[in-house]
Amino acid sequence: MQVKWAEVIMVRLIKSDEKMLAATLNDLMDDLVRNEGNETIRIFRREKIDSDICIVLFHDVEKTGTGGSALGLRLVGELKRVALVHHTIWHEFKR
Repeated sequence: MQVKWAEVIMVRLIKSDEKMLAATLNDLMDDLVRNEGNETIRIFRREKIDSDICIVLFHDVEKTGTGGSALGLRLVGELKRVALVHHTIWHEFKR
């Protein structure tokens, strides 16, 4: 996969709802398997702060869409119910 752009979704849980977060992330992974889209996903936990999660969606298509991918926007919408969410779009810096 050649990455064209990335979405970074920073998540800080408002309440310790590990079950809700796990269910949302599992749904996301299931969607990726079913749809076989142009995304690769990586999920990170912040060291020593269990309430912070970073989700990165890597895309191999040129077009970024309006404010992100359908998958990224759906994930942000679901996570906003239980967390503070910061969603950004990144393009590779080229010299």
